[in-house]
Amino acid sequence: MLRSSTRRRPLLALLLALAAAGALSLLLGSNLLDAGTVLERLVDPTLDTDAVVWGSRVPRTVLGVLVGCCLGVAGAVMQGQTRNPLADPGIFGVSAGASLAVVIGVYLLGASSVLTTLWLALAGAVVASVVVFAVAAMGRGLSSPVPLAIAGTAVTALLIALTSYLVLSDQKTLAAYRIWVVGSLSGRTLTGIWAAVAFAGVGLVLALANARALNSLALGTELAHGLGENLVRARVVGLAAITLLTAAAVALTGPIGFVGLTAPHLARSLVGSDHRWLLPASGLIGGIVLLACDVVGRLIGGNGEVPVGVVLSVLGGICFVLIVRRGRMAVL
Repeated sequence: MLRSSTRRRPLLALLLALAAAGALSLLLGSNLLDAGTVLERLVDPTLDTDAVVWGSRVPRTVLGVLVGCCLGVAGAVMQGQTRNPLADPGIFGVSAGASLAVVIGVYLLGASSVLTTLWLALAGAVVASVVVFAVAAMGRGLSSPVPLAIAGTAVTALLIALTSYLVLSDQKTLAAYRIWVVGSLSGRTLTGIWAAVAFAGVGLVLALANARALNSLALGTELAHGLGENLVRARVVGLAAITLLTAAAVALTGPIGFVGLTAPHLARSLVGSDHRWLLPASGLIGGIVLLACDVVGRLIGGNGEVPVGVVLSVLGGICFVLIVRRGRMAVL
């Protein structure tokens, strides 16, 4: 077991790394700015006549930290709930539900504003998770993670099929969906962010409240029950945390993959498997990874930029292979 002082040092280092990633996010891009210029424009927004700092880099830095932290914590809770190191928050149908709700809003209502899209995505994510929960509860119950995983996979497949049908039947809907689904910090604003912050705040509280139950579940459901853990309550709290955190993230930037998969693995190597330390470490690493990949996408894109979702897909695929190989070697 790692001592508390041993765990605090990695957390402090991660906080400093997150601050450094935020600073780089403000400085670097197709239009390079020196630290003095950025500081001047942060202090006096009226100097930011070309809207590079306050119009672009501040919003995407704030969103990068918030979304990365949400996905990192949601991934740690998801892997703890399912006892599956390859689990991702999207398995509960959250991203698919948000995507379908946005598509329906564009298809039926002609929704185009950022705020409308935000609320549609939040509502779709929550409804999808409730459906997954209800389907799982009708089967073998919630004491085992298997019904949740199966229900999540089935509902996700259905939602993706419905989304594909709608976007392929209407050109306007396809155009709007194509921009949103790629997962990017570019062009996003802070409009409506407080609604997402409220969702994320409640989700973080529920995730931290679920930490003790996750430690018990890591020993197995039977032993956790023997230790006095209420398994149904643990599943409900965990599912609610995953739903709220992922819904807030997806609503702000579109579906972004691999952060929830990789961040918990990196966090375990630093602070161990105790979820009281693993959850905050995963959140910090998620913010660092998302900001770093966003900066990389700006620098390698030439006059344009590569969306952070694309950069993460490349790096995340490599990490996925390494995780699988590491797990296979551990078994052997």
